[in-house]
Amino acid sequence: MRKHQRQPDQMRPILIETDFQKGPAGSVLISCGDTRVCCAAHVETKVPHWFARDRAGGWITAEYAMLPGATLTRSSRTRKGREEEIQRLIGRSLRAAVNLEALPPCTITLDCDVLQADAGTRCASITGAFVALTLALAHLQKKNLLRTLPLRHAVCACSCVLFQGDALLDPDYAEDSSAEVDMNFVFTQALDLVEIQGTAEGHPFSTAQLSTLLDLARQGAEVNFEAQRQALGQLFPQL
Repeated sequence: MRKHQRQPDQMRPILIETDFQKGPAGSVLISCGDTRVCCAAHVETKVPHWFARDRAGGWITAEYAMLPGATLTRSSRTRKGREEEIQRLIGRSLRAAVNLEALPPCTITLDCDVLQADAGTRCASITGAFVALTLALAHLQKKNLLRTLPLRHAVCACSCVLFQGDALLDPDYAEDSSAEVDMNFVFTQALDLVEIQGTAEGHPFSTAQLSTLLDLARQGAEVNFEAQRQALGQLFPQL
């Protein structure tokens, strides 16, 4: 039996609290079990310097960091390669959800700061950042900078592992750190895939095992999308 009496296909409790910070155009605190991430969307009325002058629309990017007290031992504030890799994943996932050409000339940056880490921080960041981004887009609409929300679909992310031979959904740190296989899936609300990240820590894994993990992740995505829907109400995109 897993911690908190969870079944192998059971997610940790998820809660998305909106308007966690006053300054950003959109912000949330997402809690997935003992993992907590603050996701904040900041809007700048300029595009990146590398944008072509005749290019329409705007840009969405992300920054990710773990606060020094997020884990049991203090971590340095210096950006590490892992953090850069995760923030690129967050940015790609969010850009897949938005028609960038429909944005006004602006840059929306999603800051994802891990307040407490118990595994699944990149997945929580993507799931929470989509809500913060949607709130920021609604803010632009209220300022008459957008006619409609340029959302193609919602996105979220789920992790699964093979742990002691068992397929587990949404692992905590004890399960994730000792897993034989670690997988992260980014989904649209139609359960189409945006990105897959997977690693075998020991022996290679089979396509049948991959299929099992994918099916588990789809179940978790449904839970995440329902949490986003509860947080956003009518702003949640319709299929």
